[in-house]
Amino acid sequence: MGRRKVEIKRIENKSSRQVTFSKRRKGLIEKARQLSILCESSIAVVAVSGSGKLYDSASGDNMSKIIDRYEIHHADELKALDLAEKIRNYLPHKELLEIVQSKLEESNVDNVSVDSLISMEEQLETALSVIRAKKTELMMEDMKSLQEREKLLIEENQILASQVTKTSLMILRANSSLHLR
Repeated sequence: MGRRKVEIKRIENKSSRQVTFSKRRKGLIEKARQLSILCESSIAVVAVSGSGKLYDSASGDNMSKIIDRYEIHHADELKALDLAEKIRNYLPHKELLEIVQSKLEESNVDNVSVDSLISMEEQLETALSVIRAKKTELMMEDMKSLQEREKLLIEENQILASQVTKTSLMILRANSSLHLR
């Protein structure tokens, strides 16, 4: 005789909902711990209750290391999103440049007033300042990301070196015990 299947829908009774959340959260964390042990993997679980309370659990590495590794591995996706944002920011500047270019290419450049030219110059300078500031910000973010990645790679390298040392010692001990017999 098997268990009956529970229909998945919102629990209306608040106290029942909280009890169910607590039990299922504990079960989820236990399953994550088991998976971590069975597969020698690092697992992080984050749950936020209906009241807004945050619960987190990490197995293996600590939570911040797991999140750092997640961010590094998903940097490409973030860069793609960042590229879309850059394009959105670029379009108004492109339009401004096109307006200035069309004004300057008109056969009647003499008809453009000094005030209009000054206004266009100010707009261009403002746009250039914004672009330079954004470029500097993006370069700083890239540098920070690379430094974080370097730190994680150094940590992983140290862990691997430690594992190699332990394995080498175990092999040496096993070989020396065989020679003693």
